[in-house]
This record gives sequence, structure tokens and C-alpha cells, in this order.
Amino acid sequence: SSLRGGRLVSFPTETVYGLGANGLDAKAVLQIFEAKGRPLNDPCILHVAGAADALTLLDLDGLPAARQLFEKLAEAFWPGPLSIVGPARSVVPPEVTAGTGWV
Repeated sequence: SSLRGGRLVSFPTETVYGLGANGLDAKAVLQIFEAKGRPLNDPCILHVAGAADALTLLDLDGLPAARQLFEKLAEAFWPGPLSIVGPARSVVPPEVTAGTGWV
């Protein structure tokens, strides 16, 4: 309910506790930058539960080789800690990508 309400949350990761917000809510994401004193040109990480969720954020439509690689990596390493970077879909606010267009 906190995430849906645009509020910040604390959560454990593999190494540290994170400060997070709904990554698709630009106002909530800006609260992370403010709370941490994070520069606006430092992109945020989006955490997802699995491959299907990641595909809603990644724009791999015109990149069949990238999509194939994504599927191989997801099958081999999820569930588990896996970082994937790729072009962002328009649903991802520019505040998250720091204007890079990558997520």
C-alpha cells in the first residue's frame, strides 16, 4: 500500500538495505533523489519479480538478438540476482533513467 500510495519504502537486497519507491511513479522516484541527496543524473535501478515484468519495462521489440539473449539469461539466472540493462519503454519515467533512455 505504501508503494501504491507514492511513499518511500526500505527493503533488503543481497548486500544492503535499499530505499525504494514505485519506479513508474515519477513523483515517488523524485522523493528517492531528495531523501538520499542523489544527483538527478544518476539513474535508478528497477527491481522486478521476473522476466515477464522486466519485458514490460524493456523495449526489445526491434532487437531480436537482444530479446533472445534476455530470454537465455532470464532462464539461466532467474530467480536470483540478475542485472539487465536495455532500452526503456515509454512507461519508464525519464527520472528513473536520468534521461538516458536506458533501464
